[in-house]
Amino acid sequence: MSETFKKKSEELKKKFLSLGSIDARYHALIELGKALPPYPHELKTPNRIVNGCQSILHLSASLKEGKIFFETASDALISAGLAALLLTVYNGEEPETLLTCPPTFLSELGVIGQLSPNRSNGLAHIHLRMKQLAIAFVVQKSTIQ
Repeated sequence: MSETFKKKSEELKKKFLSLGSIDARYHALIELGKALPPYPHELKTPNRIVNGCQSILHLSASLKEGKIFFETASDALISAGLAALLLTVYNGEEPETLLTCPPTFLSELGVIGQLSPNRSNGLAHIHLRMKQLAIAFVVQKSTIQ
């Protein structure tokens, strides 16, 4: 497991668990979504929409110096916050980290267990799409070498 992934996961867990109530954690989740950087309008294309989300959520990725970076935008604050949780931990990691380190930290945050089945399904689809993008970069890297 990547040390930076592990460190970011632990920091996120500490932050959320220190909030106490589920309501406070949901508020923090919404704030994470609101704090996402603006998503470039030219990237809002149909092929970047994550299927399986209850809301419209765009997700794109780039590879810089062997590290994967995601950008996302959603028309729903909870969906944006859920995506932001994943971005907080996976941004700046090697694509292989995304493929070998599942987001087990999510169940420990105390928010995930409170999600509706539709939101849980959407979160799973966001992670799946991130993995698909990571695989594409791994394949691309192996064909170049």
